[in-house]
Amino acid sequence: MSINTYLDNLASSLVLSDAEKRGITTSLTSLFSKIDNYFSGVSGKAVFGSYARHTILPRNVDENSDVDIMIIFDNPENHKPQAFLNRIKSFVNQSYSRSEIYQDNPTIVLELSRIKFELIPAYYAYGTINIPDGPSDWRYTNPYEYDKMLNECNQENGYKIKPIIRLIKFWNIKKNYRFYASFEIERKIAEELRFARYSCSSYTDYLTRAFEEIKKLPSMTNTRIDTALNHIEKAQMYESMAHDYDAECEIKKVFI
Repeated sequence: MSINTYLDNLASSLVLSDAEKRGITTSLTSLFSKIDNYFSGVSGKAVFGSYARHTILPRNVDENSDVDIMIIFDNPENHKPQAFLNRIKSFVNQSYSRSEIYQDNPTIVLELSRIKFELIPAYYAYGTINIPDGPSDWRYTNPYEYDKMLNECNQENGYKIKPIIRLIKFWNIKKNYRFYASFEIERKIAEELRFARYSCSSYTDYLTRAFEEIKKLPSMTNTRIDTALNHIEKAQMYESMAHDYDAECEIKKVFI
C-alpha cells in the first residue's frame, strides 16, 4: 500500500458512519421539537461547528466529539449570557432528566448515548449574532463566514483539506495529548493552505504542509511535530526505494 493510499484510507475511516449520522439526526429532530415546545422567545436554532463542517471525528476515535447547537433568543432587555444558560439548563433538566447535564462555560452540555450536544445561547443585534464571552459578556461571531472559507479552501485543493484536518485532529489526540483545540487546528489549516494546490498534490504533500503550519502556532509541542515530519520523510524515502512495507510501517508511526 502506498503512503498516499494509507493516508486516504485513514482519513476516510475518520468520518461518521451512516448509523451515527442517522442517530444524530434523530436526536437533533427530537431536541429541536422539545426546544420549540418548551421555550417562548426563541427566534431560531442552528447546528454549527465541526459537525456542520463535516470535520467532526467519530466518538470511537474522539470521546469528546460533540454537536454544537445555537439557540437564538430574543433579548430586548440585554440580559447577560448566564440568564439564558440557566434557562437552557432548566430545559434540559426537565426534558432529559436521565442524561448527563452540566455547564461548561459558555455552554450547557447534554450527553446522550449517541452523541454529546453543546447548547449555546445567542441573540441577534443589528443583523449580527452574539454568543457568550464567558457567563457575563457577549461577543460577535459569524460561524458561517469561516465555514464558507473552509469549503472554498477544500474545493480549491481537490477536496483534500477536510481529510487533512481530520488526520491532524487524529494525531492531536493520539500523539499530542489534545494540546491544540479542535477549532484552532481547523482555522490554521484553512487560513494557511488556501493556495497549497500550487505546491501540493498528494495527501503526503498536504499533510507535511499542514504540520509545518501547525508548528507556527504558539506551543510547547514542536518536538512532537518534528517527530511526525521525520516519520513522513522516512516513509517517503522507503517508498522511493520500493520498500513499500517499511514505508507503510513508518507512516503509521505518525498516528499510532
